[in-house]
Amino acid sequence: MSLDRPIAPDPYETLPPVSAFTLTSSDVANGEPMDSEFAHGSVGGGNRSPQLNWSDFPEETRGFAVTCFDPDAPTGSGFWHWVLVNLPASTTELPSGVGDRVEDAFSVRNDFGTHGYGGAAPPPGDRPHRYVFAVHALDVDKLDVTPDATPAYVGFNLAFHTLARATIRPTYQIKE
Repeated sequence: MSLDRPIAPDPYETLPPVSAFTLTSSDVANGEPMDSEFAHGSVGGGNRSPQLNWSDFPEETRGFAVTCFDPDAPTGSGFWHWVLVNLPASTTELPSGVGDRVEDAFSVRNDFGTHGYGGAAPPPGDRPHRYVFAVHALDVDKLDVTPDATPAYVGFNLAFHTLARATIRPTYQIKE
């Protein structure tokens, strides 16, 4: 069942431009398929968040947020898989499987309706979906949001507090 629709734009192309910094992972790579270990349990995956490491962000960075978004989800608004906020500026790596267990930080509810990381889960037979993992370097220590905030509300706040952004875009597909 391939859903016949145009490729969605990159979600960060429509936001005010910011500088970039370096994001790497030992688990996922730009344009490469993710292992099922990082897919959601509803599609037989391990639902583990991938390892992420970042560097070369602006000196004035006071905090970070990490997000994962699928712009290819057939929803009209994409699908938020992970929104982790209020990471201290001293945090430069998340180990594989951390989910939302990070001291002094928390996740808002993702589009699965749970807090923490929710792995890839595209419709079976659909084209490969892009999963945009982004680390946002912030000009504040903490965003003024609570765990009940929506990903869209966090995104609105990120638009006004992001100094720089680093992204990595692996893919995932479930063949029929």
